[in-house]
Amino acid sequence: MERQLVVFDLGGEHFGVDIVAVDGIVDMMEITRVPQSPDFVEGVTNLRGSILPVIDLRKRLKLPVLDRTKETRIVVVNMDGLKVGMVVDAVSEVLTISDDVIEPPPPSITSVDTAFITGIAKVAPRLIILLDLVKVLSIEEKAALKAI
Repeated sequence: MERQLVVFDLGGEHFGVDIVAVDGIVDMMEITRVPQSPDFVEGVTNLRGSILPVIDLRKRLKLPVLDRTKETRIVVVNMDGLKVGMVVDAVSEVLTISDDVIEPPPPSITSVDTAFITGIAKVAPRLIILLDLVKVLSIEEKAALKAI
C-alpha cells in the first residue's frame, strides 16, 4: 500500500506526516505571544480570519533551537480535531512511499517521550522519521492550546 507524506526538515533531519492531516503550508507570519503558555507554544496568528495556535516543533521535539530563515514555514495540521500551526525549518516535498520501505522505530529510541514516532522510512539516500500528529501533544497540551 502507498501513502503520501509531507516531508519537512528540522535540525538537518527529515520528518514526514500524512498529507491527510495537513491543511496547508504558509510562509512565516507575525505570531503573538501568549502569556503563561508552554515553552514550545510560539503563540497565535491570524490565518485567513481564524486564530491559529502555533507551536515550535523544534522545541516540542527537544531539538536545538536555531534562527529562522527564509525557508522557515508553518505547516497547518489537524491534530485530533485541533487545527495547529507547526513551525518547521523547511518543507521539502510531498512524497509517495510504499509501506514496505517503512520500518518500526528501533526499541532503543522508543519511550513515552518518543511515542509520536510511528516509523522510519528508508528513501535513499535519507531516512524520514514518520510522526503521528495525534501523539505529538499530550491531552493536557491539546486542551491548553484549545483554551488559547
